[in-house]
Amino acid sequence: MSYSKNVHVSQHPLVRHKLSLLRDTATEPKKFRELIREISMLLGYEATNDLLTIETDVRTPLAIAKGCELADRIGLVPILRAGLGMVEGIWELMPGAEVWHIGLYRDHNTLQPVQYYNKLPVTPTVQVCLVLDPMLATGGSAVATIDILKKWGAKRIKFVGIIAAPEGIKLLSEAHPDVDIYLSAVDDHLTPHPIAESDPPQGYIVPGLGDAGDRQFGTG
Repeated sequence: MSYSKNVHVSQHPLVRHKLSLLRDTATEPKKFRELIREISMLLGYEATNDLLTIETDVRTPLAIAKGCELADRIGLVPILRAGLGMVEGIWELMPGAEVWHIGLYRDHNTLQPVQYYNKLPVTPTVQVCLVLDPMLATGGSAVATIDILKKWGAKRIKFVGIIAAPEGIKLLSEAHPDVDIYLSAVDDHLTPHPIAESDPPQGYIVPGLGDAGDRQFGTG
């Protein structure tokens, strides 16, 4: 399936290898968190390839060299709680990035996002916001978060996730066509409304990796 030019699915061998380990049901929370951090770092590298820089001079032990430094200030916006695990990896790349938190949970009956926490400054202090959430499932939480950021005044926004469903990509791309989406994989579909008690909950990515929050924090 082809997607619009704003959807970027990594083909890096390290990403693909680590994603396979992340999916494995035998991967325990400690290793799961490490993989989330490592994959996020690799995706962060790809998502920041167009940041603005300014030329600068750098004194080496031998001479003056031409260099550059970032002109853009970056804000990381993890969607609580699963997005928390992605912060550390990208923060290692950009230790000067600011981190803000937006809390949303998905109502399991309506599948709609419900906001319960917002810790943004009064006005934007950065030029680029990276919204972080491992799973782009229905897309509702991502759309709601970006709605909040745009109303706040953010001008450049990117979404960085790990696994997406086609339904989530479609919703996010239609709601915010100006937002680039960076992913490790696009999976097949979302689970339907359960018929039997043994059926998985509605709106989970298949094959996916289960609940990213539960698997990170050992609560599943």
